[in-house]
Amino acid sequence: MKHYSVKQLAKLAGVSVRTLHLYDQIGLLKPASRTEARYRLYGENELLRLQQILFYKELDFSLQDIEEILNDPHFDLIHALESHKLSLRRRQERINTLLATIDKTIVHLKSHQMLSHEELYAGLPKETGESYRKEASKKYGVKTVETAEDQLRSMGKVGFDQLKTEQKDIAAKLFALLNEDPHSALVQQQIAQHYHNTRMFWGTAQSLDLQAEAYAGLGDLYVSDERFTMVDGKSHPEYAQFLQKAMRYFAETQLK
Repeated sequence: MKHYSVKQLAKLAGVSVRTLHLYDQIGLLKPASRTEARYRLYGENELLRLQQILFYKELDFSLQDIEEILNDPHFDLIHALESHKLSLRRRQERINTLLATIDKTIVHLKSHQMLSHEELYAGLPKETGESYRKEASKKYGVKTVETAEDQLRSMGKVGFDQLKTEQKDIAAKLFALLNEDPHSALVQQQIAQHYHNTRMFWGTAQSLDLQAEAYAGLGDLYVSDERFTMVDGKSHPEYAQFLQKAMRYFAETQLK
């Protein structure tokens, strides 16, 4: 079994030697053994215990509380790791939200202008743009629509125009693949791009929820509403069906 010196463990875990000495002194992390010269040696069990100590510290537990938790005879390492994973994911989601808010503020301060509703739906007749917004609000809720619009506004005019250009490019490439198998690697590669672009429009690119059902449901919407898959002003039901199959397959194989 491999053993680590206090310096080796400190470097491996990203903590100071003084910290490991403190943990030894207070009984939180004792070395597995000592050399004849009284140098500390740590084994695998100590590495796992130190990992738990650092996880709990990251979650703002005191050293005293950490010691009580780890010394509990009913302590379950696997359950603890699963709990840490969930807590860190929640923290990550909060941080992502804060980062998105900061980005929006920076863009606003730099540009001193935000996109209006009319600019968000530019390229569509005014009545059509208003109709899309009302239908989306009714189907998904006003808050969901407003969140998506706020995310788009935070991009500024240049960023939003780039996103729309990317959307058109992806749609053109998918239409060119109409005769291919929707499940093929070539089509699925483009569908992955479509998925990420769609999440940008939804304002959910940073969300931990992969939205498998929502994305597959969008494919169903393409089939039921020809407005979403019109090319050069013409309806293409076979294109809508192609997208529906490709998107559902992507959702079932990549998002679950």
